[in-house]
Amino acid sequence: MPGATTADGGFGHLRAEFELPESFRAEVLAEAEAAGVDPREEDREDATDLPLVTIDPPGAKDLDQAMLLSRRGDGFRVQYAIADLGAFVVPGGPVDRESRRRGQTLYLPDGNVPLHPPVLSEGAASLLPGETRPAVLWTIDLDSRGEPTAIRVRRALVRSAEQFDYESVQAALETGAAHPSVTVLPELGRLRRELAVQRGAVELQLPEQAINGDSADGWALGMRPRNEVDAWNAEISLLTGMAAASIMIEARVGVLRTLPDADGDSLAWLRRSAQALGIAWPDGVPVARLLAGVDPALPESMALSACTRRLLRGAGYTSFEGQLPPSTTHAGIGAPYAHVTAPIRRLVDRFAAEICLSVSADREVPGWVRAALPDLPLLMSASDSLAARVERACIDQVEAWMLAERIGGTFEAVVLRAEEARAEILVEDPPVMGRCAGANLPEGERITVRLTAVDVAKRKVSFERA
Repeated sequence: MPGATTADGGFGHLRAEFELPESFRAEVLAEAEAAGVDPREEDREDATDLPLVTIDPPGAKDLDQAMLLSRRGDGFRVQYAIADLGAFVVPGGPVDRESRRRGQTLYLPDGNVPLHPPVLSEGAASLLPGETRPAVLWTIDLDSRGEPTAIRVRRALVRSAEQFDYESVQAALETGAAHPSVTVLPELGRLRRELAVQRGAVELQLPEQAINGDSADGWALGMRPRNEVDAWNAEISLLTGMAAASIMIEARVGVLRTLPDADGDSLAWLRRSAQALGIAWPDGVPVARLLAGVDPALPESMALSACTRRLLRGAGYTSFEGQLPPSTTHAGIGAPYAHVTAPIRRLVDRFAAEICLSVSADREVPGWVRAALPDLPLLMSASDSLAARVERACIDQVEAWMLAERIGGTFEAVVLRAEEARAEILVEDPPVMGRCAGANLPEGERITVRLTAVDVAKRKVSFERA
């Protein structure tokens, strides 16, 4: 495999640079081991007869979600089981305290830094196929347009029937051999995607870089494919997050993922960018509809998505109790939204799930949840920032390793966004996102660039127009 590695073949230097924990303290592991053997008993609905299935990346072991989709009259029913970390994590205990310090699982090419000890995240709490697991079970009924008509959430015992990945489900749907639990996913997924556009949800069409390989054969960059199943699966998660937000807003207690609306200047700037790129933007057409109608493979579409990122700045978390915050909406989703579907990998989901369970059962929200609400926004924002910096550093490092011996070489690239004296570019082979020196570079066009410098230690690569 083309690529290069450091002397030790891994990313240990980045773990040290970002001061990432290498393991869990003994008291955390001890509590997790005990919880994994004998989780706290609670009254739970027995839903082990539901043929739930999981859809995750190949090889994933930390399985947060399992679904069963079915028709209900002229509408649909979504049954969505989410791993119940509340069955294992003792409030205020060692696992709880450590998870608050970590915030979320960090993913590096040579292994992740998990939020919870693997005995929980990849074992007792994970919705592995054939295993009976405690879960937070959402049942959401929808009408023929895909709009929710009823929401129910409760604790249950579930047993996932099968574990799939995106590619296998996509292939099975195309050949008519899909598992019965996901046969309506295309129809429901398309309905939910159209409703998202109607809400004004902004989905960027930029390709995502991904690191492939291993320490033995070397690391290389590729583009992460996002097929239709990936998008439809995401819509089920978003549906559940919006349902959770509606429960918390009605109860006036919760924690939301929020993003302010784009200001007029940013929208005007984006419209000028579309015009410069030659993309027709009729009056009255919202950003979401415009993006949904362009071909994401075209250079000008990639450039427009790069420009649209400006509208999505400022995402954060908002907690509240009693009085609602001034804004409860996530502008990128076009609705109020809360994280509840990934508690194995993200701290805030466990707390939001407890709120929804309590409200739905007409019980008081636990005091330990209320006490944590003021701190969660800062904890999660800091964790998100660290995760983004670690991911970017890993990609930048592999870019530098791969290009170190190619200084002076030329590459084809798409100009994503031009500034006064430089531009953001996407090199097509290898797939590198970088900066290119030069004035008046043409946004949305392919150009030839020359690699002028590589600093492996600083993870920097420099290009100029050839």
